[in-house]
Amino acid sequence: MMSSVKVECVLKTGAMIGEGPLWEDSQQTLMFVDIAGQKIHRWNPSTNQSEAVETEDSVGFVVPRRSGGYVAGVGRSIVAVDWSTQMMTSLVEVDEDKPNNRLNDGKVDPRGRLLAGTMAREERPAEIQRQQGSLFSVTSDLSVTKHLTQKTFFYIDSLSLTVVAFDYDTDSGRLGNRRVVYHLAEGEGLPDGMTLDADGCLWVAIYNGGRVIKIDPETGVCLQSISLPVTKTTSCCFGGPDFCDLYVTSASLGLDQSESCKQPLAGGVFRISGLGVRGCASLSFSG
Repeated sequence: MMSSVKVECVLKTGAMIGEGPLWEDSQQTLMFVDIAGQKIHRWNPSTNQSEAVETEDSVGFVVPRRSGGYVAGVGRSIVAVDWSTQMMTSLVEVDEDKPNNRLNDGKVDPRGRLLAGTMAREERPAEIQRQQGSLFSVTSDLSVTKHLTQKTFFYIDSLSLTVVAFDYDTDSGRLGNRRVVYHLAEGEGLPDGMTLDADGCLWVAIYNGGRVIKIDPETGVCLQSISLPVTKTTSCCFGGPDFCDLYVTSASLGLDQSESCKQPLAGGVFRISGLGVRGCASLSFSG
């Protein structure tokens, strides 16, 4: 790791499964979710003020909404979130034929479509029924399209240890030309959440690997690896005034007593600075 790179825990939430970090530039705040803790968090680095909204079911992601508030994946429902009242309104439900599924990660494309994946609910951390998830897109009129029955995108399939890319038509929302851009070896951990920097490189959190790696998706080469003081690193995003800081979420669920004692910061949010790269601004759902 380069000597100029600094890793610090900025928020000790003790999240069960911290995930889905997102920098809301207009508010200069970091959003993230606790999947198993059933909470959406919002943190202001300038004031160190932290707020949370309870969701009453597992929550896989949260994204801003152009009309105000947020959209989140709660259980199998995509819901509108009014932060001021902490009220949630269901907009649409997916995977009606798979009641044991839940929404996992979700992102917005340049046209304001929401793309979100589903998966089977975990029996234990990282232990799930395979081939149950799908990839959906939701447009501003709440039309839902199922794209794939086995997930891809610039997409990570954690259990297959692969990072996948494909061509994406932003006008039509169609996917094509699927290819694997990176594959972890057995025992290296599971690729989990990721983000892109302004140079087009991927930054991937390695669950059960205690690190974040930088990948060149064109060559499939790992360019950098940064260790964190927790093993269950889950996802990452760029943020801060210039999008130069990398925020990393983590999980505490699944650690035994000995591991918890050795990792008192598990479930916290970390900030990595001094990387010398910039990220891209988050996009808003148009619905």
